[in-house]
Amino acid sequence: MRSPYPPIEPDASGMLDVGDGQLIHWETSGNPDGAPVVFLHGGPGGGTNPFQRRVFDPAKYRIVLFDQRGCGRSTPHVADPGTDLSVNTTWHLVADMEKLREHLGIDRWHVFGGSWGSTLALAYAQTHTDRVVSLVLRGIFTLRKAELDWFYEGGAGALFPDLREAFVAPVPEAERGNCMQAYHRLLNDPDPAVHVPAGVAWSVWEASTVRLRLDPAKIAEAADPRFALAFSRIENHYFVNGGWMREGQLIEDAGLLADIPAVIVQGRYDVCTPPFTAWDLHRAWPSAQLVITPDAGHAFDEPATLTALLDATDSFADLPY
Repeated sequence: MRSPYPPIEPDASGMLDVGDGQLIHWETSGNPDGAPVVFLHGGPGGGTNPFQRRVFDPAKYRIVLFDQRGCGRSTPHVADPGTDLSVNTTWHLVADMEKLREHLGIDRWHVFGGSWGSTLALAYAQTHTDRVVSLVLRGIFTLRKAELDWFYEGGAGALFPDLREAFVAPVPEAERGNCMQAYHRLLNDPDPAVHVPAGVAWSVWEASTVRLRLDPAKIAEAADPRFALAFSRIENHYFVNGGWMREGQLIEDAGLLADIPAVIVQGRYDVCTPPFTAWDLHRAWPSAQLVITPDAGHAFDEPATLTALLDATDSFADLPY
């Protein structure tokens, strides 16, 4: 198993005004003259962290990280009262990526995305194919109803009945047939005594199931009320709206990506985004290499998955851009 590249610090950062009253935080690190690569974080609402820089060779890549609307260091933060979620959609984020690319003077870039980041990467690449040098995708998620139902409406609970019980605890018994919709009501209730516990329960459910082995430190981070409220509100907002895409759109349109070099990395025991979606995407896009990592769940820093991702980014580092 490989180790990540050594820690590095940003060489530049800023806040980009993308309209709608939204400022997104961005940073660059690595080689200023290297191949540009943009890292798309999960959630939506997960934000970026310094470890994410370390999946790229800093001698070869100019590494771009940004916090998507409403989370991380971007403003306004969705945990703050009165934040307008109507201007936070898949297509707003696709447009933000283009504004950031232009702001940084980048013509074409590599795109890396995991979990929700794979969703955004696919949506962006299918919209702006000519701007994408390569794709590295992990933990494939496309917001199809079957994917959402699996994780939020009971499927994954068959493996984690104890954790599932804690997830549904805030939901009245009569509403448990549609937990996503029930949570939508709870998370948008003006009373902090309602929306804060709901946000924490939603966030902790995901943090408790992303790895083969529970990580108490990651679960504690997910239970932080400010993080949890933004994370849960943004995710739920996207999920109840189907990502503002037609059902199955990203897989149906995968043929648009046929000429883009790509690697799909999928944990064999991923409970959050099970391998059936990665398999469906690969069948629709056979030119993309599929790597199913053993002994791995959903998290991108599990050893087998991290090794496959490092191999993938290394393999694309010298492509012309």
